[in-house]
Amino acid sequence: MSSRVHTLEVVEVIKETDEAASLVFAVPDELVERFRYHPGQFLTVEIPSDRTGSVARCYSLSSSPHLDDELVVTVKRTIDGYGSNWLCDNVSVGTRLRVLTPSGVFVPKTLDADLLLLAAGSGITPIMSIAKSALLAGAGNVYLVYANVGIESVIFGAELAEMIVEFPDRLQVVHWLESERGLPTVDDLAELLVLCERYDTFVCGPTPFMEVCRAALQVIGTPDKHVHIEKFQSLTGDPFADIVVAESSATSTAAATIEIDGRSIDIEWPRDTPLLDVLLGKGIDAPYSCRAGECSACACTVRSGEVRMRKNDTLVDADLALGLTLACQAVPVSERVEIAFDQ
Repeated sequence: MSSRVHTLEVVEVIKETDEAASLVFAVPDELVERFRYHPGQFLTVEIPSDRTGSVARCYSLSSSPHLDDELVVTVKRTIDGYGSNWLCDNVSVGTRLRVLTPSGVFVPKTLDADLLLLAAGSGITPIMSIAKSALLAGAGNVYLVYANVGIESVIFGAELAEMIVEFPDRLQVVHWLESERGLPTVDDLAELLVLCERYDTFVCGPTPFMEVCRAALQVIGTPDKHVHIEKFQSLTGDPFADIVVAESSATSTAAATIEIDGRSIDIEWPRDTPLLDVLLGKGIDAPYSCRAGECSACACTVRSGEVRMRKNDTLVDADLALGLTLACQAVPVSERVEIAFDQ
């Protein structure tokens, strides 16, 4: 079993709305270092299934590493969503679930920058972690636009109200309720965001909402490098299964230097084998979740050289511009490559 797979106990279940609940996990002392995380990251949770034995789902952490000792994921039911409905219906205090250690690249590079946070529905989950962390540990202003169908579907409403009182000069929250104002349009959002064009921007929510946000950000002139998009994906594979790494048949390799967990490793990288498989095959405990290009758990930075991704469902243009790649999909192009797992 990978050292990234652990069992955590739920110590509290918080009903946020009729359709959403927060699950609070206790982290044993011996696992504290393994579960250190950045605001905006997620946990991958194994959920029992009568049909397939189990399924894996990624849920963003709504807790802040600068405030909370426990890990908190917030889950909202989705129509025909097996994972979310199972968790909301079956998890109680004392439930033990297998999880992978935190991962993901939807993370501010600095908490001192001014942040524009755009969320809809359960997209508030990673946004909440970022907002709390920035206000507690950073120095910038936070402007949050949060869209929901109606007041009854607002997650963290009371907590947001308390944050406004505690940080009146640094936090501004705009609640956009569809029941009162209709769906937000590009023009609506551009008008709201016109003074935030240079803010570091984080967007999370349903695809139509994120598309409107991206269009509005283009209207006000926000540079692409300032825009970070989080996508919700249902994993098709089983990241909790035993890892089997296929033998390489390549006759050609690239020379690679990998920075991971505070050390530098030189390897020969076969040109037909994804980097993650090479590292796991050598017993190197690299981060992963889906191993299928469907999440960002294995994201790493190409410091020099060139790689090619076989598949990419998660990294957006701003991520690629920063040199990010997915280790589970990356194969070498150049003769030498330097890569750092620094997310």
